[in-house]
Amino acid sequence: MALAQEKRYTVDDIYNLPEGVRAELIDGEMYMMAPPGWTHQQISMLLSSKIYQYISDKNGSCEVISAPFAVFLDNDDQTYLEPDISVICDKSKLDEKGCHGA
Repeated sequence: MALAQEKRYTVDDIYNLPEGVRAELIDGEMYMMAPPGWTHQQISMLLSSKIYQYISDKNGSCEVISAPFAVFLDNDDQTYLEPDISVICDKSKLDEKGCHGA
């Protein structure tokens, strides 16, 4: 008897999710995400503002971006992440879809 094959998902599957449904994609496996809670959002905002202020005080040029924001770590269509906070220092990795690379 043949083993059932797992479905491998791609970034296209993420983009085709219904409005408001969030998920991350790691090596072709989809992980559904629950909406963050109030405390989580407060901490995330506080950390984002502290990181932004530190970079600004040091005259840095890095971007601080809060979720939801797509990060494509691999050079394929099977990894899509939405970190709570992204700090992007190489702006050549940014486009309207997100950040391409670590």
